[in-house]
Amino acid sequence: MRVRGVRVQGHDEMAMKLLFWELEQHLKSSSGASVVAIDNKIEQAMDLVKSHLMYAVREEVEVLKEQIKELIDRNSQLEQENTLLKTLASPEQMAQFQAQVQTASPPAASSTVATPGSACTLAQAASHTTGPSA
Repeated sequence: MRVRGVRVQGHDEMAMKLLFWELEQHLKSSSGASVVAIDNKIEQAMDLVKSHLMYAVREEVEVLKEQIKELIDRNSQLEQENTLLKTLASPEQMAQFQAQVQTASPPAASSTVATPGSACTLAQAASHTTGPSA
């Protein structure tokens, strides 16, 4: 789950409420000493917000690192499948594929190449192998 915003819970929530209440009380008074106290309270509140933001960012970074790892694994798997399919494809099938790539058209609906003596799709060719599939 992604973190959107700062969540303040438990003790920290109570501390934030107390800080803001104290700030409100100090704002009502007008002495010079209260200005310094207000500055200190504002700094404390900003530090608390900063720590919560840093926590949220670290959490988000961990989620993104995991997603990157999964995408790298998936990419590797697809590259292996692609290599296998290329080795199983006939020269005619590869030529047809290259022509489709160059014209940027989607593959034929049946993905069957009509070549003399060959009515086998790439998926069928892959299923007929006896070795490991990657």
